[in-house]
Amino acid sequence: MTEVVDPNARIADLVGLLYVMNNIFEGKTDLYRLEKEMEVDIDDLMPIVYTASNLGFVSAESGDIIITDKGKEYVRSGIRRRKEIIRESLKNIEPFKTALRLRHFDLEQLMESLNKEGIQTFNSPSGNHDLEVILIEWGVYSGLLKKDDEGFSVV
Repeated sequence: MTEVVDPNARIADLVGLLYVMNNIFEGKTDLYRLEKEMEVDIDDLMPIVYTASNLGFVSAESGDIIITDKGKEYVRSGIRRRKEIIRESLKNIEPFKTALRLRHFDLEQLMESLNKEGIQTFNSPSGNHDLEVILIEWGVYSGLLKKDDEGFSVV
């Protein structure tokens, strides 16, 4: 399966997840305890767990979740370093892998390229909106992308 930033995962959720994992559970717990501590439903927790795993910040298997060295570094770092860590991590997962290949694109071009790659994550009624939110929240925030009137460009 292709690694993708989940449309329901937000950077604030990532920060919260890593903070709780590192500071409350000392790096390892099970999903049930994490769900209770974060006071979220498992359906709301899983998008950020999958995304954090795809980015290499946590390892999740058999119901357990463990923070990785990269996740620990993220928690200990200042804002500039956090952005660098996210920027480097995004380069290996979709939709950013395809965005990097295109260099300059609008949402339609990116969606078309993702479909050609067989990535169906954004094929929904809210797909274009979800894709744009991810590109801005993760890509522009981290400094990987910039947005202008014509679309997005790799920085």
